[in-house]
Amino acid sequence: MSRNSSRRDMLKLAAAGMTVLAAKRPAPAGDTPEGSIAVRVTAGEKRYAEDEAVSWRPRQGGGTGIEIDPAKGFQDILGFGAAFTDAACYLIHQLGEEKEQALLEEFFDPSQAGFSVCRVPIGSSDYARGVYSFDEGAPDPEMTRFSIAHDRAYILPVLKQSRRINPELFLLASPWSPPGWMKANGSMLGGNIRVRYFDAYARYFARFLEEYAAAGVTVNAVTSQNEVDTDQDGRMPACLFSQENEIGFVAEHLGPLLERRGLSTKIWILDHNYNLWGRAICELDDPQLNRYVDGVAWHGYVGEVTAMTRVHEAHPNKHAYWTEGGPDLDDPKYATAWTKWSETFTGILANWARCIIGWNLALDENGKPDIGPFRCGGLVTIHSGTQHITRSGMYWALSHYAKAIRRGAKRIGSTGAMDGVSHVAFLDRDKKKILMLTNRDEAREVVVRAADREAAVSLPKNSIVTLSWN
Repeated sequence: MSRNSSRRDMLKLAAAGMTVLAAKRPAPAGDTPEGSIAVRVTAGEKRYAEDEAVSWRPRQGGGTGIEIDPAKGFQDILGFGAAFTDAACYLIHQLGEEKEQALLEEFFDPSQAGFSVCRVPIGSSDYARGVYSFDEGAPDPEMTRFSIAHDRAYILPVLKQSRRINPELFLLASPWSPPGWMKANGSMLGGNIRVRYFDAYARYFARFLEEYAAAGVTVNAVTSQNEVDTDQDGRMPACLFSQENEIGFVAEHLGPLLERRGLSTKIWILDHNYNLWGRAICELDDPQLNRYVDGVAWHGYVGEVTAMTRVHEAHPNKHAYWTEGGPDLDDPKYATAWTKWSETFTGILANWARCIIGWNLALDENGKPDIGPFRCGGLVTIHSGTQHITRSGMYWALSHYAKAIRRGAKRIGSTGAMDGVSHVAFLDRDKKKILMLTNRDEAREVVVRAADREAAVSLPKNSIVTLSWN
């Protein structure tokens, strides 16, 4: 045998050895998927509709795809929902017993949308039939005339009925303004709170929590002020709350008082936009405030969603909660913008948020009732003349997420980039994996990879697709 032929034979043997080694190379970390992949689709006329199951196949190697990594764990999920504003509760209550029950079951029944985290204003927001607080008039620091009588007409009944449908409903309460007598301008419209009334304002919070509980509605969390950084030019209930004042109010008044009264209600700060991430970090840097605060409430109107990750990295033991955002009533795609909202929700969840709370659960076709300058749409529209209910694209996206991702699920790793496709993955309490896919472009196929398996998944045009498997 010639030297050249011997060399060729040796190279062949070496190549064969490399093939064997490659075959024995361990698969990527993670449990091998079992069974098939269940598919749910929102697209066209489909709303969280069951689609044909997808089969796994052995991993075929490289190429564009989405990789799932259950070994990477992030935040636990609290849930999804929207706001019980005065306006929303009034419209829902006006439907009459049968229609009201049906709509609330659609929202909160775990076998339907299963919304599980909602928000209620403490006093009036800009979406109310009029301006009100629970203690208006001359200064009353001892809360001698405090009363939640306003909320007994339709807000508390709607809340109690919703809790009967879903006993696990988590409620956040937020003030848009203290009573007018606590403020420098003497009005709930705009302005700022006087520091000398911080003690009284903490008592106002405590009385609200205690009287709501006595009325049968426990509130699980409060924010110290809705949108701390604006007074909306005095056009609606609002209150400027400086960084220094929020620290002082929470650390020296609200937190200690709730603790003394044995109230386990969580406190979330900021309740405003991403661009205030620096303020959130600075407030949490204060050790006395940090002691009483569970996390930060975020709105998505200004700034970048990655701000939540910045705050998480600075204070990893504090949670992020997304607490306000809603559809534009004048958007021509109001009823079909589910992929726009699904992309938004993916970004929120990928940046550590434990919940997503939309704005008004319901408004009429003109975005009413309201007393403010902004024109918003409800999650659903209750038409004033007919009581016919139409649903927004945000509703279809939010209910899709709420049905797929229940409380206690944990976000896990998912990587891979495709233009027009966004994704976020979860491990639920039953150890089932869930992958949320949003495709805002034309129909296409995406390869999903988990451990030593992969699957080719069809994404319809303008779709939300949920995959789940064991």
